[in-house]
Amino acid sequence: MAYYQNIFTQIQATGPASHGVPLGKGNSPRTGKEPLIVHLLGRIGNAQIGPIYLGGLGLASLICGLFAFWIIGFNMLASVNWDPIQFVRQLFWLALEPPPPSYGLSLPPLNDGGWWMMAGFFLTVSLLLWWARMYTRARALGMGTHVAWAFAAAIWLYLVLGFIRPLLMGSWGEAVPFGIFPHLDWTAAFSLRYGNLFYNPFHALSIAFLYGSALLFAMHGATILAVTRFGGEREIEQIVDRGTASERAALFWRWTMGFNATMESIHRWAWWFAVLCPLVGGIGILLTGTVVDNWYLWAVKHGVAPMYPAVFPAVVDPATLIQGVK
Repeated sequence: MAYYQNIFTQIQATGPASHGVPLGKGNSPRTGKEPLIVHLLGRIGNAQIGPIYLGGLGLASLICGLFAFWIIGFNMLASVNWDPIQFVRQLFWLALEPPPPSYGLSLPPLNDGGWWMMAGFFLTVSLLLWWARMYTRARALGMGTHVAWAFAAAIWLYLVLGFIRPLLMGSWGEAVPFGIFPHLDWTAAFSLRYGNLFYNPFHALSIAFLYGSALLFAMHGATILAVTRFGGEREIEQIVDRGTASERAALFWRWTMGFNATMESIHRWAWWFAVLCPLVGGIGILLTGTVVDNWYLWAVKHGVAPMYPAVFPAVVDPATLIQGVK
């Protein structure tokens, strides 16, 4: 019945805005003394916006991120002769390319890959500063550092693509360009160059964890929404004092998935699936070109894939033919 569905928040409790726990010494003040309450946002999530805490690490991260954003954006704008209309029109196809392979690991001129290196430097610093902020904030609030280590898994893949693998290959030209469609083109060319990335077992694992984590998070969110009328959203209480909500949720999972997931274990399942997606994906990218030159031939050698049938006749190299001289 429609009565039992609560995809959108049906009741929003109103009252004084929450300002969060008190901050200890050495912390910057929060921004926004009076948080905003937006009813429409409360329909799909949290109605309160703010207060926001940045701190020194957060502010430095945002500044470095803006530098990278500006460098990439202005280079893309320059590539269309500073025409804002063409910039908007061609935005999805514009790119800031890495240096050509001829430069190796040396520092190229700004207009020949130097801007790419500068943007990559500021973007990397921004990500690392934000990771440090997440870690220190969690410790300051007495929380576990699970979110920071999950973010580190994503940073690992980013560093493999733009820094570690190019370093091992001896050329910054091996890195990924900045751009929407250009980076997708790079991915397609990368797969073709190394014999089809689909035969890379770490790529297969990464995709399995990608789809698996999406499925687990969606099922978990849906299950909790389905038992909120029994207090299922109070998951911490249900972990230590199992009630009818967690009993029904566990029974539903056993009926539909064939195994039990508790209020705690589902979060560990989903965390590991999500973390392992970029982790094993980075390993697969790192092995490509450094250890394995052709993933299809690797798969044939190890019995993973069959040889393609000889459909066409053998090709004769013209250079081996003796041409008669008239």
